[in-house]
Amino acid sequence: MFSKLHRKSLSLSLSVLLTGASAGAWAAKATPAVDAGMAPTNQTAHVTLILKLHNQAALEDYIRQTVTPGSEHYQQFLTTSQFAQRFGATSDEIARVQAYLQKQGLTSEVLPSHLAIRTSGSLGQFSTLFQTSIHNYVSRENGHRYHKPASAPQLPSELAGIIDVATGLSDEKVYRPHHVSSPSFASNGAPKLQANAFSNKKSGGTSSNPTASGIPGEYTVGDVANFYDINPLYQRGVVGNGSTVGIVTLSDFYPSDATTYWSDIGLTTKSNRITQVHVDGGGAIDGGSGETSIDVEQSGGVAPFANIVVYDAPNTTAGYVDAFAQAVSDNTADSISTSWGLPEIFNFAALNVNGASNTDTTDAGDLRAFHAIFLEAAIQGQSLFAASGDSGAYDTVRDLGAGTGVGQYTAPLTVDSPASDPFITAAGGTTTPYSYAFGMGPTESVAQESVWGWDYLQNYLDTYIGKGVYNLFSTGGGGGVSVYWRTPFYQDFTPGIRRSESKQSLVYNDPVAGPTTLLKLPGHFAGRNVPDISLNADPETGYLFVSTVDGGLAAGEGGTSFVAPQLNGITALLIQSSGHRVGLWNPQVYALQNIFGYGKYTPFKAIRTGDNWFYNGSPHYNPGAGIGALDVANLDAFFRSGF
Repeated sequence: MFSKLHRKSLSLSLSVLLTGASAGAWAAKATPAVDAGMAPTNQTAHVTLILKLHNQAALEDYIRQTVTPGSEHYQQFLTTSQFAQRFGATSDEIARVQAYLQKQGLTSEVLPSHLAIRTSGSLGQFSTLFQTSIHNYVSRENGHRYHKPASAPQLPSELAGIIDVATGLSDEKVYRPHHVSSPSFASNGAPKLQANAFSNKKSGGTSSNPTASGIPGEYTVGDVANFYDINPLYQRGVVGNGSTVGIVTLSDFYPSDATTYWSDIGLTTKSNRITQVHVDGGGAIDGGSGETSIDVEQSGGVAPFANIVVYDAPNTTAGYVDAFAQAVSDNTADSISTSWGLPEIFNFAALNVNGASNTDTTDAGDLRAFHAIFLEAAIQGQSLFAASGDSGAYDTVRDLGAGTGVGQYTAPLTVDSPASDPFITAAGGTTTPYSYAFGMGPTESVAQESVWGWDYLQNYLDTYIGKGVYNLFSTGGGGGVSVYWRTPFYQDFTPGIRRSESKQSLVYNDPVAGPTTLLKLPGHFAGRNVPDISLNADPETGYLFVSTVDGGLAAGEGGTSFVAPQLNGITALLIQSSGHRVGLWNPQVYALQNIFGYGKYTPFKAIRTGDNWFYNGSPHYNPGAGIGALDVANLDAFFRSGF
């Protein structure tokens, strides 16, 4: 196993690395920007039209039935064509849209789901179509240049009853991969595993997976199997045979990274198992390519004989929507994960529509676009997972930073999208037990699996090194309360579900105009709580991965982007074991937890300690770790029984 193992060297100061000050490469900016005038009218753009669903109430009811034992349609998932016939746009509606687009000189492509039409043309053509001019803007914060409509786009009256959302008129949003590196505090700061501190031997399991390292910061998928009782499935020959996992990502990657990782940890896998689908021309080989490598290595490592389909697209809203739409419409993948996202509030009209009130939390369209696609996935039985973010309870910090100085932002309590959508499973983060010591300070320990939030390290550093020397705020597992999506039915009777906090605002300390309130968030909103399930994500108890663009082998890596693909791989195992797709996890796991609680034979472990800088661990659901961590062997037993 990795004969030349070494820790990845980090030279960035913590104040830059962890406060979000270097986030400009990824962030969608809410910063007041300078209008740089009309964008070139001949510039090519790709716009996706999301068509209005038919009979949405019946669609959501059918989804509930597919995952409710005893229901008429339990496990009766639909095909893509059946979805199109029952809930998608009609052939007449599609023909009307295509005819209108053709008159405007725009090309069009209809997805088989009848849910979306992709169209290409010039910005000038789209300006005419949507009755708005499209301008270039330059961020005052970091010089980020982008184009977007100068006023709210208007749908043509002839199509207003057919089209729900047009996405792609702006290229402002650039999504962030949700993984972070362990900082090198001091040369002797490498964490040390407590002897026998964290193994899971329930349900006849074993803690001796041969591909495990047992070293915090150098964990492998074998350690994941040890932690969460996956080994009993492997011992039964359940390795993902017959299942396909999908990865939706915004960077291309080198498939050899994944095969190298599996080979070097000694994992036997199915050969020739990776298929790449480049959507809208595909993503670039760039700084996000390591994220794609992680997703493939983790999902395909947990389920070593599952097939893998990687859908990569350019890092824009249209690219992200198109990649998800393609993955769901293809309906090849039985489960799909993504490890990219942005603060939910970046979708609100207050931050996107010129002249909108700073209390306007209506969706500018992207949340609805993803939601329609996720509904299709759920009724087709495709399980979806999204990383919940790595900024703890303050999701904007990694994108915008936080502080009180000129050019800085406040840090309201916020959650990440698309993880906040009620029809995707939000993957949160924990810290597994380990001991740590830095500099001349004493050795301290995380004694039990806890909510991941680096305030435990912050307290240590403040005590033994000095306050203000390092700033770790607010690195940790994303979690909190959506202020757009209402509490879903599966959380209605779950102890620990919270409402949004009051007096939360995003304020920009404009160097020209002074403090500017960009958005006032609603307080006491009964919103969807995230995350749903959490696994180890703290880089201090993190993982190895291989990424060519990151220099090859890296250690001390973590983030909820490891958890989402791990849940994806676990789903592939459950599918092989049960003989059918699992479908939307959320209604099933919440029902199991509500009925059976926590205990030796239940699928869940309560995360009772730690916090994500605001939400604390507890003996029930909490927005730091959700329901908690998994016992996969027990979860498998429930799914096989039909509970």
